[in-house]
Amino acid sequence: MEQVDKQEGLGVPAMPVDDPWYDATASGRDERAEAGAPGDGRPGAVPRQWVHSTAEIYLEVQRSPAFQEVRSRYRRFVFPAALAFLLWYLAYVVAATAAPGLMARPVAGVVNVAMVAGLGQFLTTFLLTWAYARHARLRRDRAALDLRWDTQEMTRGVAQR
Repeated sequence: MEQVDKQEGLGVPAMPVDDPWYDATASGRDERAEAGAPGDGRPGAVPRQWVHSTAEIYLEVQRSPAFQEVRSRYRRFVFPAALAFLLWYLAYVVAATAAPGLMARPVAGVVNVAMVAGLGQFLTTFLLTWAYARHARLRRDRAALDLRWDTQEMTRGVAQR
């Protein structure tokens, strides 16, 4: 069902014309469909009932306990991690500005406290990225994928009406 955009000559795969979600949200035709026009006459125009039904499906999914749990797991990790990293970064900047004597103190040879703290910034960035990817893989990805499949199945049912 893959199509190729031949008008532009780009050879880029285009979205199938019978994908109601794409037509309704990405093409901007949802406003015309909600106003009562069944479409603008082009192939893939969205019938009015698809737009409302598809929108209702997405709102239903957004209100579902499964979606709320995925979102809650995301927030429980991201907000504290972002706050901790921001505080660590600000502490480094404030210490570099307010306590230059401390930051210039040698640790080993020519390596001083500022260099260790600066390298610590890079290290914590990599550690935070690893922790985020691990958290997503272990606690959110499966549930989010299940929600995605369920939502796609529901929207396909609407499109086949």
